Amino acid sequence: MTGTPRPVRVLVLGASLRKESFNVRLAGLAARTAAAHGASVTTVDYASLAVPPLDTDLLETDGVPEGARRFGALLNETDGFILAAPEYNYSVSGVLKNLIDWTSRIRPWPFIGRHALLLSASTGAVGGVRGLWALRVPLEGLGTHVYPDMFPLADAASALTAGDDLADQGMGDRLSRIVGGFLDLTEAAHQHVPARRRGRTE
Repeated sequence: MTGTPRPVRVLVLGASLRKESFNVRLAGLAARTAAAHGASVTTVDYASLAVPPLDTDLLETDGVPEGARRFGALLNETDGFILAAPEYNYSVSGVLKNLIDWTSRIRPWPFIGRHALLLSASTGAVGGVRGLWALRVPLEGLGTHVYPDMFPLADAASALTAGDDLADQGMGDRLSRIVGGFLDLTEAAHQHVPARRRGRTE
């Protein structure tokens, strides 16, 4: 007799070093939303994943730094991840790309087979969506299944309330639908992938 299926395990990360970052706040909202949909949610302080600039000489002498190894371990412990990432100069922030590059030095790649949902918050009018399109490229290249829909939040200073909810109910409903759809897809994919291919024993 098959037992009750376990909840989807999701890592939620606000990829900004600024503590009051709009993306950190959006990540917190996404974590609460995912939990409300029944997911088992893990959050992590982005600063705890700090790594030096990628240097292959350093890699040869010291190996993969602790921050990247911890990020890789967190990815391996979850079915998918929700990433709220800022846009810097129409692209991915340097610190996030650097973390991805270091983590890609782990074998096998921790990104392989993981599902990802990308969010961004910006004070601008397009919500950081250009950075999200740029972010899809390395993640998909490293074997991540990036959810087709993304959630860019424009005018974040007024779009987020003091309690870190969305001021506009329609936007709140949209975020809930996207997170729910992402979790449904991740759960369905997980149930059809043998444990040995997920890189862990159930």
